[in-house]
Amino acid sequence: MLNIMQLDQLKLFRNEITRFMLKYRFALKEMETKIDILKEEFQSLHDYSPIEHTKSRLKSPESIVNKLQRKGGDLSLTAIKEYIMDIAGLRITCSFLTDIYRVNEMLQNQSDLKILEVKDYIKNPKPNGYQSLHLLIEIPVFLSDRIELVCVEVQIRTIAMDFWASLEHKIFYKYNQSVPERLLQELKSAAVTANALDHQMERLMNEVTTIKDSNHEVDAGQLKSIKINDQQFNLPAAFLELIGKEINFN
Repeated sequence: MLNIMQLDQLKLFRNEITRFMLKYRFALKEMETKIDILKEEFQSLHDYSPIEHTKSRLKSPESIVNKLQRKGGDLSLTAIKEYIMDIAGLRITCSFLTDIYRVNEMLQNQSDLKILEVKDYIKNPKPNGYQSLHLLIEIPVFLSDRIELVCVEVQIRTIAMDFWASLEHKIFYKYNQSVPERLLQELKSAAVTANALDHQMERLMNEVTTIKDSNHEVDAGQLKSIKINDQQFNLPAAFLELIGKEINFN
């Protein structure tokens, strides 16, 4: 039977574990709030958002312990913090390749975030074909009695990259034995196809944007003049300014 001292120790250990995991959950909430703000601001100013959706996850205690054992660390909270940097994970899915680096730049410009590491698996894909931009970010979490600096792993990828990675994970998860070389080559070929699709959609998006911008220029030029009885008259700048104010007011 446990004595009072042992019960107190167990209670203290439980509280330490709870606080340890809570700070990672709070760090994820902080990051999700930042992403929501950036998404809404960009959408409001540009009528477009580079962020399609986000997904967050916390490693389970079992997963943390297994990874710690693989890395050879002792079973302690200090070792977990030192060896396991992806306890909190946030995945950001974008429409286009350029959006990935746009979101990366926006995060880099956040003064309260510290970028600890960047791994660009887009410019340098993994041998199996995996592509994504990985950031290891340190974010301050304000608790009741102190400020904790917590690491969050952020993965930024396109819809095509996310589709490939999700299915690749499911295939390997179901296949308990070593995967045949033929299947590995097919998966890598599928990754190349997904990458080609990303570049094709990027090109189409750029062409549509160019056409849209040129149409806006034509519309703007037409608004600066008026045609009466087959004669073209330029409108005074002061009048155009007044019209602009009326349009904005309405």
